[in-house]
Amino acid sequence: METQLKDKVALITGGTQGIGRAIAVAVAKSGAAGIALVGRNPDRGADAAREISSLGVPAHFIPAELGGAEAPSDVLKAAFARFERIDLLVNAAADTNRGTVAAASPDFFDRLYAVNVRTPLFLMQGVINHLAKRRAPGSIVNILSMNAHGGTPDLAIYASTKAALALLTKNAAFSHRFDRIRINGINVGWADTPAERQMQAVTLGLGEDWLARANAAQPSGSLLLPEDVARLALFLLSDASAPMTGSLIDQEQGFVIGVRE
Repeated sequence: METQLKDKVALITGGTQGIGRAIAVAVAKSGAAGIALVGRNPDRGADAAREISSLGVPAHFIPAELGGAEAPSDVLKAAFARFERIDLLVNAAADTNRGTVAAASPDFFDRLYAVNVRTPLFLMQGVINHLAKRRAPGSIVNILSMNAHGGTPDLAIYASTKAALALLTKNAAFSHRFDRIRINGINVGWADTPAERQMQAVTLGLGEDWLARANAAQPSGSLLLPEDVARLALFLLSDASAPMTGSLIDQEQGFVIGVRE
């Protein structure tokens, strides 16, 4: 199975840590011509760019706060200024903060939708229009969540953002299938990422041993790893998955059979 991305330029949000960074490394190892990494932390951004560059692939870090109204246009301008073109887009960045229907504030709601829906949408729009103007094929992968199927009470707002992006993924794929732009999504299950470690151990106060307990409860003996998601994302980005488009793949170790506490 060929999962090569030879001569392709990729734009990856959330590319400085966790799942986004693992995808960036996989893309670099698959022959990409360049990678634009988007993140908030300059130190992590510089470190990620160095890692990609050490693999022989030009890397450019774009610092951005993705909740800002101008973030999509600013990110696209920076990526085009460095590489002149974009062939692949991965929307991996997300705000995963908890919020229930009963307690969520308007500001909290607006921020999650800005980061998790509005920015991915307008990045897709920019890349789709760019590819269509070039009459070039391309591939977009949106990192979604198993919570898009419903979610637990404390993830109500987050879950709804991922459900919204899932619908936009399918709609955009249908709308641009004859432009040869393939758009797919991954509903990621519970994964061991730096953000999740901070959330579980510190924010939720479950202590440093939360991961051992969580791993022990999984069929495989481990939560999903960023590299697991990266392998699937690479498949979807590459011609190996063609002509697949509009697919939402559940990458999880269990089954969605109803609401569980």
